[in-house]
Amino acid sequence: MAPMGTTFADIQSRLTAPGAPFETHTEQIDGHDTTVFAQRFGDLRTVAQFSAAHGDKEFIVYGDRRITFTEFLGTTNRVSGALAAAGVAKGDRIAVLSQNNPEWCMSFWAAVNMGAVLVGLNGWWTTDEILYGLEDSGAKVLMVDRKRFERISDQVDDIDGLERVYLIDATPADFPGADGTPSAKLHSFSELTEAVDVPPDFPAVALAESDPAVIFYTSGTTGRPKGAISTHRSMIANLQNTVFLLTANSVFLAENAGENAADEPTADEAPKAPTQPVALFTSPLFHVSGCHSTLVVGMMGGLKLIMIEGRFDPVAALELIANEQVTTWSTVPTMIWRTCEHPARHDYDTSTVTAVAFGGSPSADELQRRIRETFPNVKSTSNAYGLTETSSVATVLTGPEALTKASSVGRPMPTVQLAIADPDGTHLGTDETGEVLIKGPILMAGYWNKPEATADSLRDGWLHTGDLGHLDEDGFLFITDRAKDMIIRGGENIYCVEIENCLLTHESVADAAIVGIPHESLGEEVKAFIEIAPGATITVDEVRAWVAQHLAGFKVPTYVEFYDGKLPRNASGKLLKNVLRGEGAVSFAETM
Repeated sequence: MAPMGTTFADIQSRLTAPGAPFETHTEQIDGHDTTVFAQRFGDLRTVAQFSAAHGDKEFIVYGDRRITFTEFLGTTNRVSGALAAAGVAKGDRIAVLSQNNPEWCMSFWAAVNMGAVLVGLNGWWTTDEILYGLEDSGAKVLMVDRKRFERISDQVDDIDGLERVYLIDATPADFPGADGTPSAKLHSFSELTEAVDVPPDFPAVALAESDPAVIFYTSGTTGRPKGAISTHRSMIANLQNTVFLLTANSVFLAENAGENAADEPTADEAPKAPTQPVALFTSPLFHVSGCHSTLVVGMMGGLKLIMIEGRFDPVAALELIANEQVTTWSTVPTMIWRTCEHPARHDYDTSTVTAVAFGGSPSADELQRRIRETFPNVKSTSNAYGLTETSSVATVLTGPEALTKASSVGRPMPTVQLAIADPDGTHLGTDETGEVLIKGPILMAGYWNKPEATADSLRDGWLHTGDLGHLDEDGFLFITDRAKDMIIRGGENIYCVEIENCLLTHESVADAAIVGIPHESLGEEVKAFIEIAPGATITVDEVRAWVAQHLAGFKVPTYVEFYDGKLPRNASGKLLKNVLRGEGAVSFAETM
């Protein structure tokens, strides 16, 4: 056994060294030196073929449906074959517009395995946004559930290039046209899964690392969303980074066993965890955390994925955790907050949960505390930072640093490089604030049909994220703000996240958002939107006093507004500040 006190950085260095299981080296990708794993899968279909070894283990649990790996792969291959028979070829776009369900998962694997491009449409979009996504991507096929198809059913025949629509939980007869007959484009999804003349074999079309795999649209909090193209390479890189992280965490816990023995449950108290890892699956599949980091990782790792039916509900989550003996939960911070502050959280057995991971926004110390209070046997919490453009995770905060550096989003994954740049692109030094740049095989190929936007974001092999932050002397990344959300008051730069995190430490504040309000002489003033915790009270003066106690006076909100209901957030958990500013409609009727 290694000496006590082995650091996570020590373990990463060992695991990525020459000849080690996760050896990294440099290769040229698109003319740029890039750190990659020396041994890696060449495409996503290889991952699915590898997972066949999981056999009769359960893969997806959804309501009363329990689907094994063997059943899932066989059905998915039938879908691929049936789509090919219907004229879908490599490079064609297959769009999915649905809540999380097994059919979404089947559509993904069917598409990427046959070389088609899966287009994940945001299930919370309005009619106009959906039509934009279908037309912008040039989707040839749409997989859709009833609720979302109702938004576009009367316009489906007007969408150029869209040839076939497969209804997941409805039939064509449910949508008669003006003449009483359904559109010729409509089909039932069961036509694909029950295609008896299609063998359940993997497609044979040649695949390459650089082939597009998915198009996921960016959050679109301002302007039209852009379709970021994840390739087989970028999704495999994210997968193998995640496998590395799980391995490194296991090694870390094993080599530091005993240091916190007093905190370990006794034999009588220890939970009887299932032998197969069980993951609560709550992140939307149209987001990289749901597709790239849960569905793909679950396929390779043999996880049992427990899917919530319909909208997220903390009680439903707690029930599934108890009934299915969930061991790990990776999701957006909002869902964690809602569960950890629910008054009934201690009425459910959460003892099997040993790992909680989240991403989408910087963490607050209080969130770490509440996780451990709600899930008493948690051994690992991880805070991940990434973007749609990075195919999910770029950095992660895990191990003891999750407590000691809780306001950081961690170190870069093994195949990721970070830099901080000033406005002219010059790389800055330690503790200097600037734009966060990311480099590595996880980067998108570009934005679909938007070469100018691609050229603006991808420069010399680096992704310019639009996020502001700094790196400390240990290489930990701290996200300060989105560049467009930074407030400049009287020449002072004010980073909204710093004030938001401060407010979240107050016991009466459930959520907070900071925005800039125009001011004639100062340029901008600080405004706080406050969501009060259930059963709590707080006044405007108390809000100001709390910030003044912890931060400089110029950061104290001049304006405070108590928000009625949950603060609006998008699918990745980011605050919709344009909604708070009243700068345009964004559909969030089904948001968390």
